[in-house]
Amino acid sequence: MTRTRTIAIGAFALILAAAPFLPRGGGADGSLMQAGQDRGAGRAALTAGPGTLTPELRAEISRVVDRGRTPSPLRPSTSAAELARTLVRCADFEGQRYCLHAGWTTREEGAVQADARRAVQLAARPVRTESTGGLDLAASLRRTASLSTTQRAAAERAELTEAARSVAKVWLLRHQVEGVALPADFLARHPEARADTAESTESADADDTQASGTSERRKPRKTRGDYPRRSTVMKPRRVSEQTRSYWCGPATMQMMAWGWKKERRPQKHWARKLGTTSSGTAISDMVRVTNASTGWDRRDRAGRYIVLDIGHLSYEKWLLLNMRHVEDYRAPLVLHPILLKKYYPYLDDDASGHFQVGRGYDKRGSKPTQVGYFEPWNQQRFDPSEPYIHRVQWRSAYKSYRANRAHFLHNIGV
Repeated sequence: MTRTRTIAIGAFALILAAAPFLPRGGGADGSLMQAGQDRGAGRAALTAGPGTLTPELRAEISRVVDRGRTPSPLRPSTSAAELARTLVRCADFEGQRYCLHAGWTTREEGAVQADARRAVQLAARPVRTESTGGLDLAASLRRTASLSTTQRAAAERAELTEAARSVAKVWLLRHQVEGVALPADFLARHPEARADTAESTESADADDTQASGTSERRKPRKTRGDYPRRSTVMKPRRVSEQTRSYWCGPATMQMMAWGWKKERRPQKHWARKLGTTSSGTAISDMVRVTNASTGWDRRDRAGRYIVLDIGHLSYEKWLLLNMRHVEDYRAPLVLHPILLKKYYPYLDDDASGHFQVGRGYDKRGSKPTQVGYFEPWNQQRFDPSEPYIHRVQWRSAYKSYRANRAHFLHNIGV
């Protein structure tokens, strides 16, 4: 054996021996790499898969759809009160409430309808903020009102069916994040929610998921202190800015799909899939396309994404939801804030409802916790006189929470 080869083998052996003690390298944004990433092979399911439509669930879907049938078609010019009363209706799926145009919520139907009515009335006033592409509730309701009665009933039935099949995930999330007790017959009713089911080994590349330290991924009801100091998902170089002022949805979807498939499809492709118009993109469509076009919805990741009202969550529980999604599910969130300068200091002007890719957190010891996200909005693209906004952001977790709560829908895609 030559002397050079002997030295090389010896050096390699030293590297292997020292590997467990070497500091984990960081990405372009300083994110930490998890040791021994295994592409998700053999990971246990952490949430429920799609459930079965029982006769009770089917009956509830039909009840809510039938309540929306009107003797004559609605029109976009219909009053705010009538739009809210007719279109925003809620279903009770096994003790969890789902409202059309709002998502899963703990609020009563009347409260959701009242908020919808105010949103439509507010939208009728002169607009003084930039629109980056989050579809406002008024536009969503008026778009639905333009459908025929038959078309609207079919769309509502499809939305409610998808929601009904996701009820086990909602129960699990509220149990894990909020400490809500599961029903006594939960596992009997939802065998798909058992957490000891092994999944297939197909997954996003190992380098798409970064995390600091390890954690017990199957331990229920973790607290903030149980999580490592910092964790991220998705590569920081797979980012893009929105190419049209109202395309925050397509740009966000482009980055989420790019992070999973490692293929960068153009934003116009995602705009078509999302049904984006010049009024923007609905969060329900963001969730729908995430489930249809990525693998982030697998049971060994986040499970089928849902639209979840976070209006009742405290800051600590909202942050815990983010931590669980990133560190345990190892999947991004569809953040849904309102872009106001008081929450995002890089803005030159207040803007509208918006989408961002939530992809990390950093507890930072004694300093205020930050969340990491990909920001599709670059105001300089549309006004060269305004400051440039970077795609990879690390900002105050509390301000992101406030921005989410301040949005008129106060919901999120998880």
